[in-house]
Amino acid sequence: MTVALSGSIAFDYLMTFPGRFRDHILTERLDRLSLSFLVDSLDRRRGGIAPNIAYTLALLGERPVVVGTVGEDFGEYRRWLEAIGVDTSAIHVVPGLFTASFFVTTDTINSQIASFYPGAMAKAGEIRLADLSPRPELVVISANDPRAMEQHTEECLRLGIPYAYDPSQQVVRMEPATLKRGLLGCMAAFGNDYEFALIEEKTGLTPTALAERATFVAVTRGEAGAEIYTAGGRIRVPAVPPAALVDPTGVGDAFRGGFLKGFLNGLTLERCAQLGALAAAFCLETQGTQGQRYDLPGFIRRFRQHFDDQGDLDRLA
Repeated sequence: MTVALSGSIAFDYLMTFPGRFRDHILTERLDRLSLSFLVDSLDRRRGGIAPNIAYTLALLGERPVVVGTVGEDFGEYRRWLEAIGVDTSAIHVVPGLFTASFFVTTDTINSQIASFYPGAMAKAGEIRLADLSPRPELVVISANDPRAMEQHTEECLRLGIPYAYDPSQQVVRMEPATLKRGLLGCMAAFGNDYEFALIEEKTGLTPTALAERATFVAVTRGEAGAEIYTAGGRIRVPAVPPAALVDPTGVGDAFRGGFLKGFLNGLTLERCAQLGALAAAFCLETQGTQGQRYDLPGFIRRFRQHFDDQGDLDRLA
């Protein structure tokens, strides 16, 4: 199955704060909040939701297509993605602009404060899925320029292309009607528990209600694992204990990549979620969203230390 990943493409600027944010927030002064944190480190990493998902899929032997817009500073990043097996032919360079940038500071208990500069991502709505060749059999619509998300949703509906909807960080900005249309038309939906709480607040849609229309709804819950909702009920999958807690950035994207690896190869939804849980653990153990390194045989060996796949993963080799 050919999968196209539509979403943000960015550089991540990762910083660490040697304390806890909550210790410096005066609840009685929230109306005049003014904070500045002196950080210990700064790392510039390759990121963005679409290439993060693609990175995990490529490590697991797939060749996903990333769809998005970037600035003139993207050359080295493109070579990096192509070297690991990602198809970058649908990534368009916008002259005169920089690639989008994500700035995030993480404290000692993994709380995060972040901001995002869209840059060339603001032009992502100019890319048409109908122009992709071959036409994808599945599209993942992740957080991106809101107009691009709406445009690609409408294209999928018009062209009859199944899509997985993953609005994540853009839930806050999206209009309820637009968010609801994307969710009600999707084949599947992804999000964490907080994002789905926001979705319910804005649209009235719960994971259970969405699962009556979609093939599945995947809700990640951090160290509590994940829940997969279907019309037939709910599947709970535990998190895989990481060898070390290094950096939570991009863990959700890694989960999606692992999950999609199983889905593209016809595995059960429970097995897909287990693959996602292990991919998330690998990501959590390294700095940045694309710092993890493994191959499919090594991934399967570690998988079998935590789950009994009953031979299902042999078809992935």
